Amino acid sequence: MPEDIVTIDEIRKKRDAKVHEHLAQYAPVWMVEEVFIPQEEAVQFNVLFQHPTAGQDGTPAWVSRRYRYDAFNNTLYHKGQNLIDEDTAEEITEAEPYLSANIADIPNSYGG
Repeated sequence: MPEDIVTIDEIRKKRDAKVHEHLAQYAPVWMVEEVFIPQEEAVQFNVLFQHPTAGQDGTPAWVSRRYRYDAFNNTLYHKGQNLIDEDTAEEITEAEPYLSANIADIPNSYGG
């Protein structure tokens, strides 16, 4: 393999370092889906977490948020989010989280 080709493992490692800076405030966070785009040194992925103000009247709510990580530029792009119903969130959260927390601190996250 030529040295200038980035592997999926390298993209994932760089993505995880960048994502942790941003998503740790929402932990626990579950990875719902990831699609690698090796020719662009990128990965698009969805995560599920409880956002502190996404619900009606600024209350906490479960969201599925899409991101694209560009490994070449080490840049994380927010691509939108959708509210997720409690039943769907409960089903997804039965699995181990992508980012875990000893104690969820959702009220103190900055809400970005």
